[in-house]
Amino acid sequence: MRKLRPLLICATLSVILSGCATSAGRCFQELFEPASKGQEALAAGLTSYEEGDYADAAKNLKRAIARGLTRQQSAGAHKHLAFINCASEREAQCRREFRNALALDPAMELAPSEAGHPIWGPIFRSLKAAGQRPDGVNERAAQRSGAS
Repeated sequence: MRKLRPLLICATLSVILSGCATSAGRCFQELFEPASKGQEALAAGLTSYEEGDYADAAKNLKRAIARGLTRQQSAGAHKHLAFINCASEREAQCRREFRNALALDPAMELAPSEAGHPIWGPIFRSLKAAGQRPDGVNERAAQRSGAS
């Protein structure tokens, strides 16, 4: 057993290190990486949003986008900015933020509780439907890739 121990350790390390190129490996790496300034601002913005402080939430969400987030995180930040604008009766800005979110993540859907909202639910659905071709391909994504 003692002779197998170094071999097992090497095999385990090889699996872990080779996993760095996979999504699971990236998740493992992210556990040990400090949050970016964008991620910190995003967390602060979402906390302010949940607490009902929409002015502070909007400020932090915009800061997060400017400081750098992943596409998914940016789409989520834009989605929450849309919610804030819709709730504040700023429909044009609400639509713009939903468009920004959908441009980053065309497959984005609202959670059932979000989709049922009487103000932003219909706005999101109309924008989502407008971006879809009859074959189910997102029109904006197809234009960017050159497909038609």
